[in-house]
Amino acid sequence: MTQSLPAIEIAEFRTLMSHFPTGVAVVTTTGEDDSPRGMTVSSVCSVTLSPPTLLVCLRNGSPTLDAVVARGAFAVNFLHGDAKPVAELFASGAPDRFDLVPWLVPPSGGGPHLVRDAHAVVDCRVSRTETVGDHTVVFGEAFQVAQEHGHLPLLYGMREYRVWRAEQG
Repeated sequence: MTQSLPAIEIAEFRTLMSHFPTGVAVVTTTGEDDSPRGMTVSSVCSVTLSPPTLLVCLRNGSPTLDAVVARGAFAVNFLHGDAKPVAELFASGAPDRFDLVPWLVPPSGGGPHLVRDAHAVVDCRVSRTETVGDHTVVFGEAFQVAQEHGHLPLLYGMREYRVWRAEQG
């Protein structure tokens, strides 16, 4: 027998999750007209090593989600600590956001790489999607990785952006 459990308010859940710091990334792809699409996400998670798969959660109805599903490929740009303005820009939905940052799409890439602002980029092909509430979980099988060493990652928690700091020993 299933018991009826109480629900929590959205604001309460949002506050709870703000206490769990996470990395910040921009998911990018291209539309049918080859124009770039992208949005800031903090819901990124590795799923399995074999095959190498991650998931991202994208807001239902977003042009980025629509393009990711239509194209079947995307890139996850993991932002470094100096890229807070880019995280805010891509969270804003500003229509000219790709005009304000340097980017390129490698010939075999899943989407635009934010060449100045990402310390690592993984290109993925969509392997599965699952709609959950107001978001869609997109599973991506990684097929290419580009990394730059020497940058510290950008984090988001307690409703603030911070830079990962290694402990001084």
